[in-house]
Formats: sequence, C-alpha cells, structure tokens
Amino acid sequence: MPFDVASLRFLSTMHEVLARTTVTALALFALAALPGCSTSPQPKFQQELFDTGVSPYARNFNASSTDTCEAARRALLSQGYMTTMTRGDTIDGTKNFQPSGDSHVVVEFHVVCTPGEEASDTSIAYVNAVQNGFALKKSDTSASVGLSVLGSLSLPIRSNNDAMVKISSETIPSGKFYDRFFALVEHYLHTVVRTSPVVPDTVVTREIPADPAVDAVARAAVQSMAQTAAPSAQAAAPAPASDGLAPLLQSLTP
Repeated sequence: MPFDVASLRFLSTMHEVLARTTVTALALFALAALPGCSTSPQPKFQQELFDTGVSPYARNFNASSTDTCEAARRALLSQGYMTTMTRGDTIDGTKNFQPSGDSHVVVEFHVVCTPGEEASDTSIAYVNAVQNGFALKKSDTSASVGLSVLGSLSLPIRSNNDAMVKISSETIPSGKFYDRFFALVEHYLHTVVRTSPVVPDTVVTREIPADPAVDAVARAAVQSMAQTAAPSAQAAAPAPASDGLAPLLQSLTP
C-alpha cells in the first residue's frame, strides 16, 4: 500500500517523539538508581585504623616516667595551663580561650607517662587534647503585672537568662600541635632535676702512718704536764689527822 507524503511525515514525527521519550525515561531511571548504588560516608570513629605504626600521640624519651611527667607538667604550666596531678604518672591540664564575645573554647590536655620498652631509664608519653566549644544562648522571658488600683494596666517585665551551651567537642588532630608540645617537654627534661640518685664514687679508707717526731713531742708534753701537776697535788693535800691532834693531847697530859 503506497504511503503519501503526509503519512510519511506523521510516521517520522512519531518516531522522533518515541525516541525522545525513551531517552528521557532511561535518564530518569538512571538518576533514580544512583542513590541506591552510592554509599554514604562513614563516621570518623569508624575510620580509626589502630595500626602498629608510629603514633603521633606518643613520644619516647630517655628519662624515667616520673621525670617525663614532671617535664610535661612544667611545659603545660609555662603555656598558661592549669594542671592537676591525681597520680604521679598522669597529668590533666585546661586552658580557656575567648575567640569572640559569644563563643568560648576550652582545651583539655591529658598526659600519661609509662615506662619505656627498650631500657629501664626510658619512658613513653601519651598525649591527647580535646577542644570543647561553647556558644552563648540568649533566652528572653517576659511577664505582665496587673495593677487593680489603676484598672487593667499591665506592665511587661523582661528578664534575660543568658548561658553558655556546649556545642562541640573534638580531639585535636595530630600535627604540629603535639610536635611543639613534645619539643617543649624535651627542653624541660634537660633542665629538670632528675629524681634518680647520683651514684657516688668508691670511697677508700686507710690508716695514716704514725710520725715518730710527732709521737716524741706528744710524749714530752705529757711528761711535762705530769711533773708540773705533782707538786701542786702534794701542797694541796690535807695534813694527817695525828699531826693536828698532837698539841691537844700534850695539854691534856698531867
């Protein structure tokens, strides 16, 4: 059956419309299927690796754990942190910051010192710093007071209850922040008095040999003192009792 020109044009137009409709439907189907194929990002706490490599939050020191904690305490104090030592191997420090009038930041520093793994006179310092953010929350409360004497007059009373509300808390990521702290701890380790006792040198004792000349002079001095004291002792000695009673006995004799 032969087709005229009008029929051919109609069939060509319908073909183009069907083709465009098919392409549009496929595009919409692909866009609808994309969210199902894509995966949502994992939270940061699920991205922890817990590998055995070098930790950016730990550093080895050639000092005892007591000396390392003391150096860490002095390092924090030198930077304006308020420190507390609940135990000899643990230090907690805090420092306040005010970026603006409506925001407040508190940095909490935690240090734990443990003995080293290689030698007895080494230690490991583990550091963790948490940044807590606070924002000023403003809340206005209003109340009205009716005065019966003046009729239905109401006086509005407003009060502002402003408070700092915690809005964030995050561990400071590793980087130059901890590197600067460890460098300052190393500095104070060279200036802090070590708690380990100093090993004394071996003390050798021996007798001093006698000097003959000194002994002769000492003996002569002792003999001279003895001779000088003998006459004085004789002169000071009391007279015998019989000599004192002789005149009395003679006077009583007839």
